[in-house]
Amino acid sequence: MQPYNILLLVMSILAVVVFIALFFVKAGYGVFTSDRWGKTISNRLGWVIMETPAFLVMILLWIMAPEKQLVPMIFLVFFEIHYFQRSFIFPYLLKGNSKMALSIMFMGFFFNTVNAFMIGCWLFYLAPENTYPIEWLWSPQFIIGTILFFTGMYINMDSDKRIRALRKPGETKHYMPTGGLYNYVSSANYFGEFVEWVGFAILTWSLPGAIFALWTFANLAPRANAINKKYAEMFGEEFTKRKVKRMIPFIY
Repeated sequence: MQPYNILLLVMSILAVVVFIALFFVKAGYGVFTSDRWGKTISNRLGWVIMETPAFLVMILLWIMAPEKQLVPMIFLVFFEIHYFQRSFIFPYLLKGNSKMALSIMFMGFFFNTVNAFMIGCWLFYLAPENTYPIEWLWSPQFIIGTILFFTGMYINMDSDKRIRALRKPGETKHYMPTGGLYNYVSSANYFGEFVEWVGFAILTWSLPGAIFALWTFANLAPRANAINKKYAEMFGEEFTKRKVKRMIPFIY
């Protein structure tokens, strides 16, 4: 088995392991920040360090690629739009003085590096010739995937904005988000990110894209479950009477 295929297999298995583990262990950031995860740094700085590798690795792989084909370059642009926002815009929009555990930051750093490598290697080096001809741009996969990708991005950004609007500058208190898709799920931002990467998997019609969508669900679905329970504890009947789902409207 080629090393790249081994990487895909390992990432798939790890996604399942992480999915199960996160139902028992709450990652130490946001509302679940805890001293047991070790030393912490500024949440803002943690996000920058954690997300930036994906942005840089992907573009470096493209720069070093022997050929620069149009369709994979468009995939690159989509990927970089997301990670530019997550690396260099989102962290500076955060309010309050929340902390992130260094251990969480390093795990995120490692995952984002491997993920970008996994996707970039396929798109720029390993995809068979003519996998993505110019005609791909009007294929059902590209059209449907692109719609889902940018719809998910909008949902994610809108949901994050609604959360930020709940806090005044300097506050660390957690509030119950409402409005938009928060009327249907308690983790609308996670739903948006999941939709986004399902869209990317479809528009690239690739196994590494599908594995990343799997990872997104494996990482976020258990956390959405924990957040739903946390909100029930924090806000009691005010939250439970709304009967919202965890992450996927009407389903989960």
